[in-house]
Amino acid sequence: MAELDPQEAGQDLERKIEETRQRFKNELLQDSSDKYDSRDVERLQTDDALVEGYLTWRLYVVDDALKMIDESLQWRKEFGVNDLNESVIPRWMFETGAVYLHGYDKEGNKLFWFKVKLHVKDAKTTMDKKKYVAFWLERYAKKEPGMPLTVVFDMADSGLSNIDMDFVKYVINCFKVYYPKFLSKMIIVDMPWIMNAAWKIVKSWLGPEAISKLKFASRSEVQTFIGPEYLPPHMGGTDPFKYSYPPLPDDEFQTPICDNGPIVSEDDAESKEGELESRETLEASFNSEIVTKTKKGWW
Repeated sequence: MAELDPQEAGQDLERKIEETRQRFKNELLQDSSDKYDSRDVERLQTDDALVEGYLTWRLYVVDDALKMIDESLQWRKEFGVNDLNESVIPRWMFETGAVYLHGYDKEGNKLFWFKVKLHVKDAKTTMDKKKYVAFWLERYAKKEPGMPLTVVFDMADSGLSNIDMDFVKYVINCFKVYYPKFLSKMIIVDMPWIMNAAWKIVKSWLGPEAISKLKFASRSEVQTFIGPEYLPPHMGGTDPFKYSYPPLPDDEFQTPICDNGPIVSEDDAESKEGELESRETLEASFNSEIVTKTKKGWW
């Protein structure tokens, strides 16, 4: 089959977007408007890039895109994603530093960090943890629309007790269903060999459309994807960043202006180093409180 020229391809995409919207209205919205948040429905009707994201991820098969849209919008209403903010999530989750956005990979994609050693499976806090991940993703989506993320699972000092397969599956679903086209790559760093079986299951969840995005890397290999300026020292990096809360890190997002992210001036670098001592003291205080609360962590 001959390939469409750019103009024909653009027209075909427009037709697919319109078909998706019309079928959503006729097949999913009728008599079931309470399933979705009206704000999401309105956005679906006006934001071409949003519909294109679902279509692209489902290889332009409208039936498949509609299933994805239905599941995604129901999830958004169930989790109250449009109204997620710091006040509705337990403060201690922010204080752990188990999940946060910081830095860029070598392609200029924002890094979304998961510190696996801080997780202990606890059914009582599962929903709050899932909302916490949604909070970060939604916050990023609003600040940097259309910009992909690189997920980093930092497995240093973790073991089988830190793996919560239900939670990992949820994180994967966030990128497979709820935020299509967001995932640049998912890097698993320093994975203990004892977890090989668990991550084989994870690979099966990713599916063929995302399996190429999964990268396993040792401490030395991770620098293939992320420069040392955005890697912590235990990964062989030189980034002086230490997570602390409040405030949230990276409040002022910006599109990278060089291959390795925003250029940091010498004054900024010195300022970061000057804050290290106070941040470490604060971090130690937070960790002491959190260890008492959750034994080892949360997510």
